[in-house]
Amino acid sequence: MNWLDSGYLAKSDASLQLDAIFRAFPDILFSMNRQGQILDYRAGKMSSLYLAPEQFLGHSMKEILPTEVGTRFDYALQEAFRTGKVVPLEYQLQVPDGDRWFEARLVPSDEHRVIAVVRDVTDRVRTAEKVQSQLRRLSALHAVDAVITASFDLNVTLSVILRQLINQLGVEAADILVLDENTRMLEFASSQGFEVRQFQPLPLMIGQGYAGKAALERRTISVDDLKSHLADLAVPANLLHEKFANYCAVPLIAKGQVRGVLEIYSRSIVQPDDDWLDFLATIAGQAAVAIDSAYLFQNLQRTNTELSLAYDAVIESWAQALELSSRESGAHAYRVVDLTLQLARSMGVEEKKLIHYRRGALLHDIGKLGISETILNKPGPLDEIEREVIRRHPLLAYQLLLPIDYLAPALDIPHHHHERWDGSGYPDGMREGQIPFPARLFAVVDVYDALTSTRPYRSAWPRQAALDHIQNNSGSLFDPAVVTAFMQLMEKR
Repeated sequence: MNWLDSGYLAKSDASLQLDAIFRAFPDILFSMNRQGQILDYRAGKMSSLYLAPEQFLGHSMKEILPTEVGTRFDYALQEAFRTGKVVPLEYQLQVPDGDRWFEARLVPSDEHRVIAVVRDVTDRVRTAEKVQSQLRRLSALHAVDAVITASFDLNVTLSVILRQLINQLGVEAADILVLDENTRMLEFASSQGFEVRQFQPLPLMIGQGYAGKAALERRTISVDDLKSHLADLAVPANLLHEKFANYCAVPLIAKGQVRGVLEIYSRSIVQPDDDWLDFLATIAGQAAVAIDSAYLFQNLQRTNTELSLAYDAVIESWAQALELSSRESGAHAYRVVDLTLQLARSMGVEEKKLIHYRRGALLHDIGKLGISETILNKPGPLDEIEREVIRRHPLLAYQLLLPIDYLAPALDIPHHHHERWDGSGYPDGMREGQIPFPARLFAVVDVYDALTSTRPYRSAWPRQAALDHIQNNSGSLFDPAVVTAFMQLMEKR
C-alpha cells in the first residue's frame, strides 16, 4: 500500500525504502488533506519534528503550530490547492534541538492531497546572517578608518569608535581611558551608552582596578558577575544604578606601547563567538592607533611651534645684528614690520601668510651685512662705485637666505623691495605686476619710514612731506593700489 493513500503508515517494502531514503536526507514530508489535516509523515531525524507524531497526526498545521506560523501554513496550503502550483514558505520554530529555521514547499498531489516537503535550513540562514554581520562589521571598521584618516580631533574619533563598537557587539555601554604620557595615569577620554549623566571614571594608576591591571599585564580582563566586583572598577558610585552584569577591559596597544584601555559594559550575559572577539580586537587596535596618531600630531605641533619660535628668534637676532653693526638705523626693522602687517591686513592678506611678511620685513636689509659700514654710514653723497655696491644688497640677501627652506616664502621682500612700478628699480628692473605683491607693499612702507628717519647724510622729513612724496610717485615708483590703501591707513593712524 502506498503511504500517500493510507491514513497510517503500512510497513511495506515501499515504505521501508522510503524510510531508508529519509534517513539519508534531511527532509520531512507531510501528507495533508484540504482541511490541512496531517494524514501521514516521513522524517529521517525525529528530533527535527516540532511535536511527537501522536500529537500532530490527525490535526491541522494551523492547530499545532504557533498562531502566526500556523496561519501562514494554512494560507500556503489553500494557495497550493487553488493554483495547483508549488507554494514555498519559510518559518522559524522551537524544536528539541533549539531554534531552527525551516523551508516548506507545498506540492499538490491531487485535488484532495498536498504533500509538504519541509527542509531544515538553519545552517543556511545562520550562514547568511553571519555573512551580513561580517559585512556590517567590515563597514563599521571602514567608517572608523575613514574618521582616523580625516580627523585630528581625538574626541570625535573615539566617539565614533565607541558608537560602532556598541552597535556591532550588542553591548550597552563603553568608555575609553587614555594613558597620560606625563603622569602615567589612565585618564577618562570618551564614553557612550551610559544612563548616568556625565559618566566619568576616576583617574587610575597603572595596575589599579581592572583597567589598570589590563594596562599593566597587557591582557584583556573579563568579569561576568560585575555587581559583586564594582569596588574593583574605581568608578562613580552611581554606576550601581546601571545594573551591568558583564564587564571587559581591553588594553589599547600601538607600536608596542600601551596607549589606554577600552572598557565594555553589558546588562546581559555575553557569550562571544570568534567573530565577536575578532571585531573587538580589531576595533581596539584602531582605537590604539587613533590615540597614538593624536600623540604624534600633538608632538609634531609642539615641535613645529618650537621650531617656529627658534626660527623667529634667529631672525630677530639677525635684525639686531644689523642694528648693532650700525648698518640699520635704530628700530627701523621693527617699525616697518608693524606698519607692513597693518597695511597687509587692510589689503586683505590672509592671516596665515602674514608670518612671511613679518620675516621678510625683518630681514629686508640683511644683505647689508655684506657691505662695508664705511659706505653705509658715509655722511656725504656716494660716488658711482659706492652706489653700485649698495645696489648689490638685495642680491646678497637672496644668496644668503635662499638655502634656508623655511624662509623661501619670505624672500620676495628682501630680494625685490627696491624694484619700482615703472621699472626703474633694482636688482632686476621689474615693473608693475612683475614685482611680487609683498615687495610692492613693503616698498611703500620702507620709503615712508626711511624718509621720516634721520640718516647720516640728511635729517628726517616731516610726516606730511613723506606722505606727499609717496602720493606724488603713485603709478611711477609705487603700486597705485598700495598707495591708496597706505594713505587710508595713515589717515586712521
